[in-house]
Amino acid sequence: MAHEFGPELEEHEKRNDKRIALLISILALFLALSEMLGKSAQTESLSANVEAADLWSFYQARVIRITTLRTAADTLKVDLPALTDPAVRDARQKLIDSWQKTVERYESDPDKRDGRKELEERAREAETARETSLAQYHHYELASAALQIGIVLASASVITTIALLAWFAAGLGLFGIALTGIGFVAPYGLHTLHLL
Repeated sequence: MAHEFGPELEEHEKRNDKRIALLISILALFLALSEMLGKSAQTESLSANVEAADLWSFYQARVIRITTLRTAADTLKVDLPALTDPAVRDARQKLIDSWQKTVERYESDPDKRDGRKELEERAREAETARETSLAQYHHYELASAALQIGIVLASASVITTIALLAWFAAGLGLFGIALTGIGFVAPYGLHTLHLL
């Protein structure tokens, strides 16, 4: 009688093995996707960090130039009333006016977007891009870990024929897929809940 159940049991196990192989393939597919997105987010984060640092350095240089020109102009203004030669006074006033125009341009230059105000805005945008990419990266890394563990559990279920391992693998796979989706669509979603 045991001989009669042998082929049916073997066929049932083959079907289960095929299902688990399909599960492993799906988990591997989403693992590759989350790994790719994770590397992309990591690279974007590094690029945005470098850009923010460069922009803040340029911002500081603008502030130093503004301070230097204002100080120089103020120094010339103090001496201006004491000058008796009108030609020298006019030349100094032209120099003061030129420096003040340069200061105004250094303060704000919307056309070139390299005035102090625009540089600060651009640096903050780069910082926001960096933080968004880092949040995405963290989601993708956790998703990859869940998917990798899912693949290991699914593989172990084939060897041990413990179906519960396959169910845990599927659950971890769904969790990993959900984290990948959240990282892509709403990278701050779980951070605002203080879960990550």
